[in-house]
Amino acid sequence: MMHTADLLKVFAQQLSSQGRGDAIVISGRGGRHWTAISDGVMDIPLGDPAMGGHAGFGLGLALAQPDKRVVLFDSEGDILMSLGQLPTIAEQAPANFYHFILDNEVYATTGGQPVPNSKNIDYAGIARSAGYPRALNFAELDDFSRELPGILRAPGPVFVALKVFPEVENTPIGQRVRWRKRSADKVVQDLRGALGAA
Repeated sequence: MMHTADLLKVFAQQLSSQGRGDAIVISGRGGRHWTAISDGVMDIPLGDPAMGGHAGFGLGLALAQPDKRVVLFDSEGDILMSLGQLPTIAEQAPANFYHFILDNEVYATTGGQPVPNSKNIDYAGIARSAGYPRALNFAELDDFSRELPGILRAPGPVFVALKVFPEVENTPIGQRVRWRKRSADKVVQDLRGALGAA
């Protein structure tokens, strides 16, 4: 298993080495770590648009901005709540969409309840069956680091399931430490400005 912060650092280094360009990064479940690494106008640390809503949000951005690479860090909990989005993404086949999921085997943001059958689910297999042309699993940081350059160079859509250690949050929502540096409205305003849609 990997630590989310470590794999995001590897991702950031690789994205930088390939030239970040106009890549839009939806940090999703990795948001609190990603904001410590990058907080540019093309970063979208919106947290929870709604549980299960990240994939649809990412697909919409990828279709609306076909000349920009769109990277999403989703979670297995979100995917299980919206499995119907996988065949939709596969059918739309956005070549600019890179769909990573952070699989920690629990619902970490609501107290750490176990995800049913978490040790046996092959999320990449599900994505492949839904029609993703490329779907991969990684449990070790070295393997992920070695393969990531090729993943990002090839066209999407690609689905990458990453086994990560759980970081369970038990503090009541209203008392949690705020990690976002910009409000959701500011994130959207900044992105619209960067895309020339302000």
